[in-house]
Amino acid sequence: MTDPRPVRIGLQLQPQHADYADIRRTVAAAEEAGADVVFNWDHFFPLYGEPDGKHFECWTMLGAWAEATSRVQIGALVTCNSYRNPDLLADMARTVDHISGGRLILGIGAGWFRRDYDEYGYEFGTAGGRLRDLAQALPRIRARWATLNPAPTRDIPVLVGGGGEKKTLRYTAEHANIWHGFGDAGTVAHKCAVLDGHCRDIGRDPAEIERSVAVEAAPEEVGAELYDAGVRLFTVAQDGQGGYDLGRLKDWLAWRDERNG
Repeated sequence: MTDPRPVRIGLQLQPQHADYADIRRTVAAAEEAGADVVFNWDHFFPLYGEPDGKHFECWTMLGAWAEATSRVQIGALVTCNSYRNPDLLADMARTVDHISGGRLILGIGAGWFRRDYDEYGYEFGTAGGRLRDLAQALPRIRARWATLNPAPTRDIPVLVGGGGEKKTLRYTAEHANIWHGFGDAGTVAHKCAVLDGHCRDIGRDPAEIERSVAVEAAPEEVGAELYDAGVRLFTVAQDGQGGYDLGRLKDWLAWRDERNG
């Protein structure tokens, strides 16, 4: 069945190789241009370019974005589950939810960037162990939300990032409102089919989960086929090397408006 949701366009504003003033201006420009979501990411060092270049922390920034914006949804693509106690993360998310007036998406994943772990004193362990930790964290987060006073402003949407078919997509079926992945239309269609299967196994309607993907190409090159694969949230990535350029984002926004009619 075709997903009736409208197309949404996100910007992943990577907080590396830039001054915060530039990041803040770009968040404002993205909101003014009409972006639906602005994400950052949860790392402590740049992922590419100069490895010791400028970089800023994720959740402190999200609190600032909550005050600096008024319409756009905000979140991390994605929070690393390993870096914060799940109950603390739930409280942080609830607080940013209130500051933003109900515009937070809690994006979360198992974690993978070893330098973050090693330099900040977290145990890297194994991929399987990090996935087990994520599986335990997701219900703890929702349980903590149910106890907080004041409660979140609404049912905070949870986005799970990752494409592991046996575990990550199963956790997505069990706990998430949005799945975020990578790849071409064929890859995404396959992952969506696997996710649908996990949903059916637990008695959940697969249509409850919005499908999201990172896009690097122009919309006229990949938009239609990704849409047909089930994607409704398309996110363009930008980092600060040489300054932020929202040209590609604006191309996707124009495609969204045409697609949504």
